[in-house]
Amino acid sequence: MRAVAVVELATKTRPVAVIVQQGKVLDFIDGQTQREETPEEYVRQEIAKSLVREYGFPKRDIAVEFTLRLGSKKPRADLVVFAMGDDHHQANSYIIVECKEQKVKANDRTDGVGQLQSYMAACPNAIYGMWTNGIERFCYRKVENKGKISFEEIPDIPDFGQSGDVAERPLFDQLKPASSDALLFAFRRCHNYIAGNQGLQKPQAFWELLKLIFCKIHDERESAEVSFYAAGNERNGINGPLKVKKRIDVLFEQVKKDYPAIFSDNDVVALKPQVLAYIVSQLQMYSLLESDVDVKGHAYEEIVGSNLRGDRGEFFTPRNVCNMAVAMLDPSENQLILDPACGTGGFLIAAMNRVIEKIRTAELARWKGDVKRAEPRVADRVKKFASQFMVGIDFNPELVKATKMNMVMNNDGAGGLYQANSLASPATWEIGLRERNLIGNVDIIFTNPPFGSKIPIDDQAILEKFDLGHWSYNEEEDTWTMGSGIQRSQPPEILFIERCVKFLKPGTGRVAMVLPDGILGSPGLGYVREWILTHTRILASIDMHPDTFQPNVSVQTSVLLLERKTDEQVALEEAAGRKNDYSVFMAVASHIGHDKRGNRTYVRDKKGNEIVEEVEETVKEYLDGSPLYKKQKTQRKVVDDNTIQIAQGFRKWLSEQD
Repeated sequence: MRAVAVVELATKTRPVAVIVQQGKVLDFIDGQTQREETPEEYVRQEIAKSLVREYGFPKRDIAVEFTLRLGSKKPRADLVVFAMGDDHHQANSYIIVECKEQKVKANDRTDGVGQLQSYMAACPNAIYGMWTNGIERFCYRKVENKGKISFEEIPDIPDFGQSGDVAERPLFDQLKPASSDALLFAFRRCHNYIAGNQGLQKPQAFWELLKLIFCKIHDERESAEVSFYAAGNERNGINGPLKVKKRIDVLFEQVKKDYPAIFSDNDVVALKPQVLAYIVSQLQMYSLLESDVDVKGHAYEEIVGSNLRGDRGEFFTPRNVCNMAVAMLDPSENQLILDPACGTGGFLIAAMNRVIEKIRTAELARWKGDVKRAEPRVADRVKKFASQFMVGIDFNPELVKATKMNMVMNNDGAGGLYQANSLASPATWEIGLRERNLIGNVDIIFTNPPFGSKIPIDDQAILEKFDLGHWSYNEEEDTWTMGSGIQRSQPPEILFIERCVKFLKPGTGRVAMVLPDGILGSPGLGYVREWILTHTRILASIDMHPDTFQPNVSVQTSVLLLERKTDEQVALEEAAGRKNDYSVFMAVASHIGHDKRGNRTYVRDKKGNEIVEEVEETVKEYLDGSPLYKKQKTQRKVVDDNTIQIAQGFRKWLSEQD
């Protein structure tokens, strides 16, 4: 290899709107006030985003820290929504929201739901209220009867322009895509509620939640009318929760028929009716299918990771690293995509959604922006692509189940997921996977294989099938050679390199693989590098930040992009006694978007203040039952992450190569 291309990684931002001082957070509602960055403020800002993005209330009708009069006291309500266009006076309050940090409980004497209800009682026209600490969430409707005020718990507050009755009986075109961390809050809330009120261990609680998420998605995809809901009068007592259970049981029977590989015939939703009604009420307002991919991925993978991460080197790839690798190899609709160690499906989902965006863009152009005519064509092409061109394999059967759900939630590619040992002989795989005929036929691989000396592959039947199970070092000649003997064991990542290359189409197949840095630099692994140089062309090597996999594990990794050589190319180089010379793209991901504790990091100016940018988002809404895409501008802090710049630099470099 000769000249090496190195991408410049200076962090770039769009035009700066605001500089946020250290320890401050920019208020979402007015876009100017800088508030103390506390746990309670984090919850308040997330709920403020939900009120605007999910519930549809205009920012002009929302006040933050609004002063109320309660006799001689003047407390400040966290968020107050006023009647449309009315002045911000206490008498015009319509919805009151109280936000607390996570350690404050709903039954707290001073800061619990009683505080919210006292505020609602002091505002004559405040009909609805919400209390949340990010984990727990309670919504109320104020009821007056013969001069007495009471508070009825309801599943959700109404959307902008809706009545309370609609909020209890949602229609499909009124379901809200989750934004920011709202879905994460909901999943945590449901998971903790099941564990705390059903008497289940957290992994068992996860599987019960999984069943309900499947029911929710099936309802969105197949039902003519919403069946996944719990009305306000169905939350308590005996009869109401039983009605909810009956609807969910019907949905789950249909789910079992659709996904026999995930659920057995005797599986049931094993939650108490009252617990089930609560969980349904917390999820019913969202459209999981329409929610942003990264929002769903972040929420789902956190819950999966806290319950299913095993002891076999399973460290799930951060979403920004998945997006970087996918953007670098840029898959298309008719390319076979594989992840032989798919985990929770992060790479597959990132690849699938990149292709889906290409399909949607092409169909909208074809139909000149007519969404109603384009969407059915998009759905047909996506279904074909997901079923025929997406394949994932993992050794952990529980992860495969969880990944199937993740793929269903993200546009459905569950039919291409299999439980198998990717390193074993294909003859041992189940018939459906064998019929895929993957060896030598895959266009693109994205993968982060399990790695580490603590989980060695010592099965001689597997080792003997790999070149890298036979290599040895000749000290006198300083060369690595393939012998007839078999090594006692190998770390799995070494064998995964060879298996991935053998999966690829010769001459065109490409792989993006996360590997420990020892592969690229350890003197004792020179034979691995020799094998890579012999059988592949190295396209790129990206040195990842040390905190990439934090807070879960501290490991130094790289992302290696390889293209498989043809047998003729390998033979010609062997005959010539030398490798052909070529350029390699190299970069350092010096900014990964989070610190070692997992906290998000942002771009700062020279004084240490965070920078905010104005961005344009595409929002899907419904008009008379038909989907409508529109643009809206919003402000957000610039995440200190240069992975997408690396991908852009690689694509530019690749276009300049012969």
